[in-house]
Amino acid sequence: MAGGVVQKDTGGGSRRRRGKGRSRPMSEINVTPFVDIMLVLLIIFMVAAPMLTVGVPVELPKTAANSLPVEAEEPLTVTITAEGQIMIQQTDVAREELIGRMRAISAEREGDRVFLRADGAVAYAEVVQVMGALNRAGFSNIGLVTETGGPALDGAEPNTAGDQ
Repeated sequence: MAGGVVQKDTGGGSRRRRGKGRSRPMSEINVTPFVDIMLVLLIIFMVAAPMLTVGVPVELPKTAANSLPVEAEEPLTVTITAEGQIMIQQTDVAREELIGRMRAISAEREGDRVFLRADGAVAYAEVVQVMGALNRAGFSNIGLVTETGGPALDGAEPNTAGDQ
């Protein structure tokens, strides 16, 4: 190496290049925190959703009937309280408006099942009148909601497996 000068590379040039790259703003969105938050919210709603469908509090009569199978869509529920109020899901409805509102709601639903809940203190005639009005309006798939554990009327022990 007769006349050549060898210059040692100290890496200073590469350090300068890295510094310039850091000064530019990052143009990518980091979605990991958003995904984490959404998964936590999903779990919270999955746990809380079944607790939100309790309905109007009424004292249901006890029967020996078996529970109905669970459907994918939340059933349309009509409730008659001990005071004689009629409610669709949890909304108070006047008697004259019941059929009109039921038709409007059922037009937007897939299933045609209607659950009729009545307080045990409500007269049988009143329950049957509401059921007859629903049937006449075209709601023929009506299920009466009761609690299990009532008398079987065959001398057998009451079934206390669960509530429906």
